[in-house]
Amino acid sequence: MKIIFVGTPDFAVVPLEEIYKAGHEIVLIVTQPDKPRGRSGKLAPSPVKSWALEHDIEVFQPKKIRDEESVDYLSKIECDIAVVAAFGQILPKSILDMPRYGCINVHASLLPKYRGAAPIQWAILNGEKKSGVTIMQMGEGLDDGDMLLTREVMLDGTETGGSLFDDLALLGGKAVVEALELIEQGSITPVKQDESAATHVSMINKELGRINWSDAAEKIERYVRGLNPWPSAYSSFKGKNLKIWRSHVVSSDELDSNGVNAADYKDGQVCFVNKKCVFVATGDGVLSLDEIQLEGKKRMEIAPFLLGNDVLLGEELG
Repeated sequence: MKIIFVGTPDFAVVPLEEIYKAGHEIVLIVTQPDKPRGRSGKLAPSPVKSWALEHDIEVFQPKKIRDEESVDYLSKIECDIAVVAAFGQILPKSILDMPRYGCINVHASLLPKYRGAAPIQWAILNGEKKSGVTIMQMGEGLDDGDMLLTREVMLDGTETGGSLFDDLALLGGKAVVEALELIEQGSITPVKQDESAATHVSMINKELGRINWSDAAEKIERYVRGLNPWPSAYSSFKGKNLKIWRSHVVSSDELDSNGVNAADYKDGQVCFVNKKCVFVATGDGVLSLDEIQLEGKKRMEIAPFLLGNDVLLGEELG
C-alpha cells in the first residue's frame, strides 16, 4: 500500500522500519519540527526525520497540522492509508478522512485503558500485570477509535520504562504490519471500545520522580522502574540530589536476618547500612537502594558507592 507515516520519537521509528521492510511504499513522512537540543540549543531532527533522511523519503514538518495550509498540502499526496505513531499533534477530521482506508494509530496500551500520553510508564507505575499495543482506527477523540488489533505482553515486575518502551515498539511494529495486511485483504473487524472501562493518563514530568518516603515501598519501587530512564526517581542526601536507578522491597526475612526494626525509624530514614547495602524506611515497608547516582557523580552500584561515601544509621533522605 501507499502509506503516509506520521510520527516523531524513537518509539515510532520501529513501526516505520517494519512497514518499510514489509514492502509498503512510504510516500511521505510527517513529523514534528526540529527542536533545540542540549546546551548549545542547536536544532536537531526528530528520530523519525533522521530515519526519513537516511532513506531519502520526503518529509513534511508542520508547526500545526490542523492549519489550512497543512491540510491542503496533505490533500495533494496520493496514499491508501496513514499510519500514526506518537506524533504529538491531534489530526483533524479533514485529514483523517483523506486516505482510502483512513488513519490508523499504533498506541502503546491495551485500550481502552491508558488513553493519552505516557501509557508505557503509567502501566508500570500503577503495577499492571500486563501491557501491550493496540492498532486502532483513528477518530476525532483522544485514542477512542475502534480497535483493529491488540497484542499483549505480561509484566513480571522487573520492567523499566525504558525496557518496556523497547518491547512495545517492537510489538507495535509487528502488529501494525499485520493490521495493514488484514486491512488490505478486507478481513479485519473493528471493535468499539468500552467507554465504561476507559482511563486517561497524563504526561510524565520531572516532579513526578520526587520520592515521597511516606508512600509504600512497593509504590516507590515501581516509580524507580517506571521513571527509568527519565526523569528517574530521585530524593536528596546531604543537600545533594540523589537519583535511584534500581531498588527492591526488602523482604521480612531480610529484615529479620539483619535485625532491622523499621518501626523505630521515620519515613525516609536509613534504618540499616553495612558495606553492601542501604535500607530506607518508608510509609509501609523498607526499600533497599541497589543502584544510585549522587549529584555530580557517576551512576553506580551501592557497594562501591559506600566505599567512598559515609552513610550513617538514622540519616534522612528528603
